[in-house]
Amino acid sequence: MTICGYLIDNENLAELKVLGVKDSKLLTEAKRDELYPLLKKIAHDFIVLKVSAEEIDKLRSESNLNALEIERMQHIINMFNPDKVIIDSPEVDTSSFSKKVMAKVRNKKINIVAENFADKKYPVVGAASILAKVERDSEIAKLHKKHGFFGSGYPSDEITIRFLKDWIKKNKEFPSFVRKSWFTSQWIKKEKEQKSIGKFLSK
Repeated sequence: MTICGYLIDNENLAELKVLGVKDSKLLTEAKRDELYPLLKKIAHDFIVLKVSAEEIDKLRSESNLNALEIERMQHIINMFNPDKVIIDSPEVDTSSFSKKVMAKVRNKKINIVAENFADKKYPVVGAASILAKVERDSEIAKLHKKHGFFGSGYPSDEITIRFLKDWIKKNKEFPSFVRKSWFTSQWIKKEKEQKSIGKFLSK
């Protein structure tokens, strides 16, 4: 998982629109790669935090994924200490989400705006999503070189699902870069176990 904090001066905000910055999902890979160095150049500061699958699995035994994201967001906000923060909220109740984030933000004067699909509405959030996406894709490319092509790694990707099914047929456990707590992983492993039981009972 990658989370990006993107800090920009107000006078440079208009430049994001000129560059055509949007939600990373609305841009081609080529366009994201083109924008990546430009966004880094005009930023006052930025940071991309990476959380490994193993760390997510470990932390999810103690809390949910949203709580993990909130903790990382609080770290970024406290480090940058900006006047205003705009967050793409993963929770529908954005007011409650804002309060959760603010709980451990040291500067209580910071204005936090949390909205669903903020990356589509605010270019600055789109900029953060582009940096996070490019960094994520770079990590996925490294894994492809090591383990072979397995698609995007997203749960809806049929290539990814097929890769995981083939892997679990040959191995008892998923590789370290796969989230074991991911619903898709649990479903695939459960399906394999059920088939094994079926074979045993049919003898």
